[in-house]
Amino acid sequence: MYDVLIIGAGITGTMLAYELSQYQLRIALIEKENDIADGATMANSAIVHTGYDPKDETMKAKMNVEGARRYEKLCRDLGCKYKTVGAFIAACGEEEEAQLDILAGRADRRDIPYRWLSGDEARAEEKNLSDNVTKVLDFYTTAVIYPWEVACACAETAVNNGAKLYLNSPCTGIEKTDGGYIVHTPEQDLLAKTVVNAAGVYADQIAKMVNEDPGFAITPRRGEYYVLDQDADFVNHIIFPVPSEAKGKGVLAVPTVYGNTLIGPNSDYVDDKDDNGTSFDGLAYVRANISKTMKNVPLNRSIRTFSGLRPTSSDPDFIIREDDEAEGFFHIASIESPGLASAPGIAAYVAEELIAKRIPLIKDPEAVMTREAPVVLSELSEEERSELIRKNPLYGRIICRCEQVSEGEIVDCIHRTCGAATVKGVKKRVRPGMGRCQGGFCEPLVLGILSRELGIPMTEVVLDSLKSRILESENRS
Repeated sequence: MYDVLIIGAGITGTMLAYELSQYQLRIALIEKENDIADGATMANSAIVHTGYDPKDETMKAKMNVEGARRYEKLCRDLGCKYKTVGAFIAACGEEEEAQLDILAGRADRRDIPYRWLSGDEARAEEKNLSDNVTKVLDFYTTAVIYPWEVACACAETAVNNGAKLYLNSPCTGIEKTDGGYIVHTPEQDLLAKTVVNAAGVYADQIAKMVNEDPGFAITPRRGEYYVLDQDADFVNHIIFPVPSEAKGKGVLAVPTVYGNTLIGPNSDYVDDKDDNGTSFDGLAYVRANISKTMKNVPLNRSIRTFSGLRPTSSDPDFIIREDDEAEGFFHIASIESPGLASAPGIAAYVAEELIAKRIPLIKDPEAVMTREAPVVLSELSEEERSELIRKNPLYGRIICRCEQVSEGEIVDCIHRTCGAATVKGVKKRVRPGMGRCQGGFCEPLVLGILSRELGIPMTEVVLDSLKSRILESENRS
């Protein structure tokens, strides 16, 4: 029997598994998809918000501030990228400038640093800032990360510490027993003393398995983005419009840790919890609204569009609590923005304030909470590259020309704990296919490497899900 079973291997679920793996606990992490971080964690703005935006006395505010303060050390411990870029909240006119005063007041109460800039001072730092911008509030400690890198690193570390990961394991039912819960999946039943529901847009459906009226419902909100090429040279800071109740944080320009720029998102409610496609109207909205704060937007340098679903619920706040009817069953639900930034705070809170009341948390002296960062060939010096290639010639064969990813890096990511087993899994971990050609050159080569390293025919290699085979059959003359 597991002490804790976590449903959902997104950023929240994996980070909770990581947090709990420092204790003497039996931990299971189950995920319905074929890889870690395939939901909202895969498709978002990648921002570590500092915590100025959520309203006072909310879980969003508390978790955001705490999570943001933990992130830099967490990324350093796990060998993940963390880049401080700052965030310009750009006001256009006196009415919006008054809203900046409200955000500054929240920041003062939460000890979050900021500075004021006039429109001209801001444009001196951001040449493409709109001439309509009259005043800027700069939260200069705001950072960006690579979200699925962090989720994979958390899962890898947790599994190395003894946690069990079950992929392709959707929760199909839950039964209460005297000693805890039986969690049903298509392949097996898992017994656990406590269960954590971190199922994203499906959290309400999981909740109903133990409580017919859990007190919340999830309606996904789709956000669509453009990705600009690395040579677009568009922004240095994250650029926000002044947030509003109706539009949330609005359409942003976001520099990423790898030099691309994200433009988006919109915010549209959808009925289908799997509807993560892009739309003509959604992208048109992004194009129209980015012009409020930015000029000279180089959308002709776009190399990709994508969308993600936010788990918006009937409760405007995060839902982080024990179920009213099911003892030892905990919800982490409605984790929309600033959910990514809040994840480390949420993990610590759930462990220390919720699970600890049911199960003693005893530190495991053998737990290792750090991870060696994977090799990134493009970031090494010429001497370091030469030495690496001398030891292993696979690092000398470039598979992805756009991102300069070597065969050695791809092989490494396949064989790490919680390693890649799909084309998309390799893409998430070491970036072949993320560049200008979007996999046009490297994807067939990645497919061949996966076939060889996993010992399976090329026809069995999948793009992402088990049903997403790329090749149907061999065709030999």
